Amino acid sequence: MPKFAANLSMLYSELDFLDRFEAAAKDGFKAVEYLFPYAFASRDIAARLKANGLQQVLFNAPPGDWDAGERGLACLPGREAEFYAGIAIALDYAAALECPRIHVMAGLLPAGSAHEALYPTYVDQLRWAAAQAARQGIDVLVEPINTRDIPRFYLNRQGQAHKVLADVGAANLKVQMDLYHCQVMEGDVAMKIRQYLPTGRVGHIQIAGVPQRHEPDMGELNYHYLFSVLDELDYTGWVGCEYRPQAALQAGGTSAGLGWLKPYLEGNDNFMQS
Repeated sequence: MPKFAANLSMLYSELDFLDRFEAAAKDGFKAVEYLFPYAFASRDIAARLKANGLQQVLFNAPPGDWDAGERGLACLPGREAEFYAGIAIALDYAAALECPRIHVMAGLLPAGSAHEALYPTYVDQLRWAAAQAARQGIDVLVEPINTRDIPRFYLNRQGQAHKVLADVGAANLKVQMDLYHCQVMEGDVAMKIRQYLPTGRVGHIQIAGVPQRHEPDMGELNYHYLFSVLDELDYTGWVGCEYRPQAALQAGGTSAGLGWLKPYLEGNDNFMQS
C-alpha cells in the first residue's frame, strides 16, 4: 500500500504555513514535503515536525529568483557560484530536518539557447551537487516538468532524466517521477512506471489529477490502478500529494477533499521510515 506525504506548499493553503503541519497530521499523513523551507528557521520547522510526529521527505534546493520567474540554476552557465551556495544552504536544512532527499530544479532554457549547449553545465552541476550530498547520505533528485505549466523548463521527459543519471554517474542522483507531469508530456503512465521503477533510480513519486492539478480522483488518470502498479512493483518510497485542492478553492478546506485518501490510510498506521 502506498504511503503518502502531504505537499504543504499546495495542501492546506487556507492556513499559515507553520500551521499546516498539524493539519496534515490530523488528517492522517505521516510525512510532508513542500517547495522551499528557507523563509523559516530550520529549528522552527523541526519543532513542528517533532510535535506532530511527521517525517520530512523532500524539499527543493534554492531555485534562483523565484519571484522573478526563475525555476532553477543547474543548467545555466555563469550561475555556478550561486548554485553552489544554494546547495550548501539546502544541505544545511536537510541535516536539521533529517530530510533524506532534495530536488534540484533544472532551470529554464534561455531564449535563443540550444538545449544541447547547456547540457555539459547541467551534468557538471548535478555531479558536483550529488558529491556534496553523498557526504551526508542525501539523495539529489531531478524532475521532468511539463512545458504547459512551466514553459521552457529544461528537463521534460522521463527518458531525458534517466539519461542524465547515466551521464552523471552518481548513485545518489535519482528521478522525482511526478505522474501529473508525465501524463501531460508523455502519457502511457503505467508503462512508464513499469519501465523505470525496476531500475532503482526513481527516488520519489508525486501525484495530482490531470489536467487541472486538483485531487487525484478528479481527471483522466486512474490512480487506484496506478497505486496497484506501485504495489505490484514493491515501491516502498513516498508518494507526494502535490496538487491544488479543489475543495479548498471552493472554501471547503483541504480536508474536505481527502476522501480519495482515506481508504489508503485506514489500517495503515505503520509507515516505513525512508
